[in-house]
This record gives sequence, C-alpha cells and structure tokens, in this order.
Amino acid sequence: MRTHRCTGRFARAGGWAIIGWVNGTETTTDADTGPGQASGPEPIRFFGTTWVNHDGDYRMRRAGVAAGALLAAAVGVVVLIFGMQGILAATSGPMLPFLYTIAFAVCSVIGFHHTWVSFLRRPAPTAEDQPEAAKGLYTIGFIGVLLAYFARVLVEAPGEKLHRAEYEERAGAGTAATPSSAPASAPAEG
Repeated sequence: MRTHRCTGRFARAGGWAIIGWVNGTETTTDADTGPGQASGPEPIRFFGTTWVNHDGDYRMRRAGVAAGALLAAAVGVVVLIFGMQGILAATSGPMLPFLYTIAFAVCSVIGFHHTWVSFLRRPAPTAEDQPEAAKGLYTIGFIGVLLAYFARVLVEAPGEKLHRAEYEERAGAGTAATPSSAPASAPAEG
C-alpha cells in the first residue's frame, strides 16, 4: 500500500494535519500567518472558516449539520427504545424501566445545557477538570447534546457567536496599534 505525504500548508503544520483539518482542529503555525501577523479565524467543526463571511457552502453545511444531528438523535432514541424493551422483557420489575427513563432524561438535559452554554462562552479556567468528571453524564445524555447542536444550527453555526467575538477582538487588537486606525486630530482653532 502506498501512502502520500501532505505538502504545502499542511506539511508545515506537521505533515498529517489533514486529519485535524477534517475534524475542525487544524493548527496554525508562524509559517502560516507570518511573524507579527494576527492569526486567522479559528475553524469551527463542520464549518471550517466559512462562518466568517457566510460564504461558500455555509448554508448547506448548516442544513447538513441540522439534518445529521436530528437524524442521529432519532436513531439514538430508537436504540434507547430497544434497550427499554430488553429491560421490560427481562421482567425486572416496574421500578427499573422508570429509573432507566429518568436517568436518560436527566443526563440528556445536563448534556443539552452543557453543550448550549459551551456555544456561548469558554469554560472557566478553574473548571477545566469538571468536563472530565462529568464526561459520563454527557455521554449518556448524547440525545440532549445532539438536540443542542440541532437547535443552535438553526440560528448560526454552533459556537459562531463566541468565535466571532474572539476573532473581532483579536483583529481589533491587531489594528489598534497601527497609525492609520488612530483618529485624526481636530484642527486647531486660532
């Protein structure tokens, strides 16, 4: 089997960075932006950088992510129904199906809330260990996570508002030091 090595921009980022690019986690280096230049916009998973100007196939990507998230949530519900039927067939008593339903409902609400909040703001630096501790809850509540993606993509790319604010802040900080962006002084009266 013959393998091909990446060239160009991806080669400067480590050669096999195409995987990060597909996953929306492409890294940039000084070779990509040049020393002293502000880095470009941070790509969003499934959208790349099309969110900046809403160009390219941005609207098609939003429709695709919405359909995919809704379809995946529906498949997840079907799988959970099969699981519930298995519990009922095991004649385990009336309490276990009730607890099963409550556990998935609560975890889905927690997963929805966590995902929705992550679209609006970055986690606090002190709460970095919290996602690791709650990863099981978010995994069990995958339906809530998928529904959060579906609901958010109806408005904008998930996380676009957060990424746009950070991008404009970086872009504003890069142009604030240039003399052309300084306001012109008023002419002296006299």
